[in-house]
Amino acid sequence: MLVKLDSGGVVCASTTTKRRDNFMQLLHTMIRVGDLDKSIEFYTEILGMKLLRKSVNEEYKYTLAFVGYADEADGAAVIELTYNWGVTEYDLGSGFGHLAIGVGDIYATCDALKKSGANVVREPGPVLGGTTHIAFVEDPDGYKIELIQRESMRDGLGN
Repeated sequence: MLVKLDSGGVVCASTTTKRRDNFMQLLHTMIRVGDLDKSIEFYTEILGMKLLRKSVNEEYKYTLAFVGYADEADGAAVIELTYNWGVTEYDLGSGFGHLAIGVGDIYATCDALKKSGANVVREPGPVLGGTTHIAFVEDPDGYKIELIQRESMRDGLGN
């Protein structure tokens, strides 16, 4: 979905994924990682994303890797993995919550993730007080990733 601001600054949504002038699009979320290769392996081998591109900045000593299920040019939002050379861990703090990924069968997905060595930190099931089925997995740096059963998303997230 692309978002456009009308002349009064009001957000107007468009269901098309074609890029148009004056539209806003969520491109990526950046997370800092302590081991870039391990993170790329997790997001590509375990979660099935593609490594879209990678760039090295020798002058400022960092490497970026972009992973996702499709590219931003196709309307998809992706994850930017930022590795600052020599930094092996970060304080994740309490402000960031999680990333979310929709899945077809949350129970089968969690079984497959566990067999792949992923750390499922919340088993699949309905959200407390609701009907949306969710689970949580952690990446190698401890970032939480919420898995949401696509079918139950139609009922409204959090319900």
